[in-house]
Order: sequence, then C-alpha cells, then structure tokens
Amino acid sequence: MGNETVATAFCLSFFGDMGHSRYFFFFLALLGYCIIILLNLILVLIIFLEKHLHEPMYIFLCGLSVNSLYGTAGFFPRFLADLLSDTHTITRAACFTQAFIIYSYAISELSFLTVMAYDRYVAITEPLQYNIIMTPRHISVLIAVSWLCSVFCMGLLIMLSARLPLCGNQIERLYCSNWSIVKLSCVNTTLNNAVGFFISSTGLFLPLCFILYSYMKILIVCQKSSKAFKKKSLQTCLPHLVTLVNYSITILSEVTLNRFETKDMLTTVAVMLSLEFIIIPPFLNPLIYGLNLPEIRKRIMHLLGNKK
Repeated sequence: MGNETVATAFCLSFFGDMGHSRYFFFFLALLGYCIIILLNLILVLIIFLEKHLHEPMYIFLCGLSVNSLYGTAGFFPRFLADLLSDTHTITRAACFTQAFIIYSYAISELSFLTVMAYDRYVAITEPLQYNIIMTPRHISVLIAVSWLCSVFCMGLLIMLSARLPLCGNQIERLYCSNWSIVKLSCVNTTLNNAVGFFISSTGLFLPLCFILYSYMKILIVCQKSSKAFKKKSLQTCLPHLVTLVNYSITILSEVTLNRFETKDMLTTVAVMLSLEFIIIPPFLNPLIYGLNLPEIRKRIMHLLGNKK
C-alpha cells in the first residue's frame, strides 16, 4: 500500500523503439485516417443534401458515420503524434478523455446497429404502420438514446476509475484503455469489475439478442412473401448484417485483448487486436453501404461524374 500514487501521466508502452520505420507507419496511419474521414464525410453529405434520403434508414446510417468520425478523432490525432515522438507519455486528463471517447464510440456503434435493426424490423414486418411508428420525434429519441446511453455508461466507468490509487503508470496499449488503467490499481477493484461486467453484458448481449430476434421475425415474414419482396428486403438488410458481423468480430478482438495479458501475445497480434475495432468499422461501413444501397451508390456515381 505504500506505493500508492495518483498518476499525473501514463506511458503507452506498446510503441517501443520503432527507429526510422515510424515514418512509414505514420504515413500509413495518416493515409488511413484521411480515407476514413473522406468516406464517412461523403456519406454524411450525400444523405444531408439529398432530401429524398431523409428517411429513417439513411438518417441512422448518417448517425453511424458521424459516430465513426467521433471515435477515430479520439484515437488518430494522438496516435499520429506518438508515432513521431520519442516519448509516449499522456497526461492523466488526456488519457481518461481518450478512453471515454473511444469506448463511448464503441457502445454507440452497437446502439446504432440495434436501432437500424429495429428500423428494418418495423419496415418489413409492419410496412403499413411504418410511417406511423417511425415519426421524426421517434427517430430523434432513438438517436438521442443511442448516444446518451454510451455517454452515461462510459462516464460512470471513467468516474470509478479516476478515484483509484495506482501502483504504476505503464499502459500496454497504443491508446488509453479503461481496463488497462484499472489493472494498475493498488486497491480492490471489485466495484469497477462489477459495473464494467454489467455494462459489458447489457451493452453487448441485450442488443445482440434483440437484433437476432428482429432478423428471425424478418426471416419468417420473408418466407411468406413474394420473391420481389424478399429481394428488396435482402437488399436493405444485407449491408446491416455485414456491418454487424464485422463489428462483432472487432469487438471480440477487443474483449480478447482486455482479458489476456498482452505480454503473453506476439506484439504484432496484440497491435492488430488493439486497432481493429477503431479502424476497420469506420473504414468498411461507408464502403459496405455505398456499394450495396442503390440510392447511395447512385449519388456516389453522380459525384464521380457518371450521370447515367
């Protein structure tokens, strides 16, 4: 107990000494970040400017892209600076802020995917009631809940972590992770573990159970419908399913990294697992929807100069 401290700064130990290769990784990271910003901004602008796309499905998709921009903004600027720096320390306030942004983004991502599943569920199983149920007010409430729940959950976890006395300042990550900070504590962390487990369980399993239930109902309806209805339903559901599977895999990677000691893993594997959920969904989501939804694809082709 005599080594308890209130850390004023943390060291991100995953960077190590990269030598001149840091410039190559900096270029790749900067290029990736620029592509992520470009892809998501194009999607947001297309939906915002095209009035006939002001429908629930596209509004929720817009929210998903805005959330991607928010999450990557919490990671990339600091990551790029660290790649060029010889020291990889981050202040206590900046560390907790980064952890809050990155993990509130992660919770919001699944919240938006759940809301989008609900939208498809209503559109396919209750088509005659769709416009009555999915009113502008209802849409606003769903979007607000998707963000506010993540803000509340991560705010609570960060508050609990900030009160802990720590016996070290080495975070074995490329960014600040709430669980990595908790592991540095000199005192009992039962409360943090219990709250974290509860939020992880409810934040992951309940949405996934609802999404599974939604698609079971959709599948039942499609089995009783015409081929044209099945095709249209598949066309609107497929991007969401691909996005959901992609996100589930990346979140599983993050959970794996949190539950196992990174020192027992190959460095390359640990780095890949730590970056997947921050980089892959923001990069792939606009591509998946841009290539699969005809209205989005049509507007993208128009922007590229093909007006056919």
